[in-house]
Amino acid sequence: MVNTEFILVAPFTQLLTHFRFLLTLRSQEGLSHSLIIFRLSTPDSSNADQLYAMESTCPHLGADLSNAEIEELETGIVAVCPWHRYDFDLRTGKSDTGLKACTYDIQVRPGSSDGIDHAWIETPEGGTNWHVVELRPVSEEFADPPPHLPVEAGADTTRPQDDDESVVPKLNPPTTLMEWAVLILNTSNPTLKVDRTKHAVQLFHNGQLTVIGNEPPHHPPEPPTVPARDDAYTQNTVDPRKLTKRKNAAVMLHALANIEQWAIDLAWDIMARFGPSHPSLPPAFFYDFTKMALDESKHFSLLVSRLSHISPTTPYGTLPVHTSLWDSALSTSSSLLGRLAIIHLVHEARGLDVNPGTIARFARAKDDDSVKALEVIHQDEVTHVTTGHRWFTWICEREGKDAIKTFREEVKKGWRGEVRGPFNVEAREKAGMTKEFYEDLRGELGLEKDLNADTEVDDRKEKQPQKETTKNHEANIEVAYETAG
Repeated sequence: MVNTEFILVAPFTQLLTHFRFLLTLRSQEGLSHSLIIFRLSTPDSSNADQLYAMESTCPHLGADLSNAEIEELETGIVAVCPWHRYDFDLRTGKSDTGLKACTYDIQVRPGSSDGIDHAWIETPEGGTNWHVVELRPVSEEFADPPPHLPVEAGADTTRPQDDDESVVPKLNPPTTLMEWAVLILNTSNPTLKVDRTKHAVQLFHNGQLTVIGNEPPHHPPEPPTVPARDDAYTQNTVDPRKLTKRKNAAVMLHALANIEQWAIDLAWDIMARFGPSHPSLPPAFFYDFTKMALDESKHFSLLVSRLSHISPTTPYGTLPVHTSLWDSALSTSSSLLGRLAIIHLVHEARGLDVNPGTIARFARAKDDDSVKALEVIHQDEVTHVTTGHRWFTWICEREGKDAIKTFREEVKKGWRGEVRGPFNVEAREKAGMTKEFYEDLRGELGLEKDLNADTEVDDRKEKQPQKETTKNHEANIEVAYETAG
């Protein structure tokens, strides 16, 4: 690279906590670059020469290189992509295949005033005034579901272990990612849904499942209109407007776990529903959303674990739940842009807004373990909004559309009511959602229907003695917003 500009990343000691970090950079023009920093030295070593930085995705088919194996060859140290074993020199980015990954010089310099060593990185070509949006350690940890806890006598909480209920079905096991997606969507038991998600994503990310199966000659199965749920869950499903506003810790954790279970399905559904109708989607799209499915499974497990700890008598599935999140999935089932906009850039972005308040509430209750779980969830959700933004803008660019204008149009027709604050501007900015996307934005979903219904009522009232009344269509929309958000 010819570019010799550098920007400050972080104190060098911050890079000693993990061996890999995802680094997101953004320019003044709104360009974004996702890099990965590899540290090959041990935590007790200050050998800055062991820091390497390259683009975070493989230039072959876009696999995430955060899972790359590091190998030392005679010619140098290489990162090996888990999908097709393409290797890239960590210094030059060159590969024996002829492909080349972008690499970036990373230096450690002493601070001019405090003498503390800091890491600096070479900026990407193109764009000006680059700055660090996020530096995030790569972690492979996964919170497994809690061990079985006793509940009321007579309650059947065991998961059937017949062929259909094993993680990999013995009869007609899935051979493509699309088949795994539909299998998981049709899995009603939440623990089995998590187990199957972990297994399928591991196969895909490690290169053991190489066929996505969304294009001919494959015949991908149809995803269900609504994902399967256990009977205990469906019996406790209620109108969200009937849920109490005053929530104790157990009720809050249960409600959050419910959202995460739907979020697992949403990640699989966007692949299974839109993959076959959009054959031009690159493998990186499926990598991003399988990672999201794995994250949501982790979140569900974390929350269920905390719920079982603080309230053993109310395990997941025993408290009222709602299906509002899937209502938005149904309303966007025919539009990939609509799905990305409403689910990932409205619903999930709203999560970024409210998460700090939820964390603060558990902190006031001195529930440190729940705080830690919710902080992990919040960090992951920033990356989920980033994923939604990345693929929304990618599609807009391919179709010659302005991303901000298109997003606002999708929200206008796919959301009901105002997109309300207060907004977590910092977290949204990390994800690429600048204020131009969401400020002063209102959806009109169902508004015409409401107006027509009110007109019919007014026509009937004209035939009756008149008395003074007040109409408030916005109030109707606000109720719908609360139930969906």
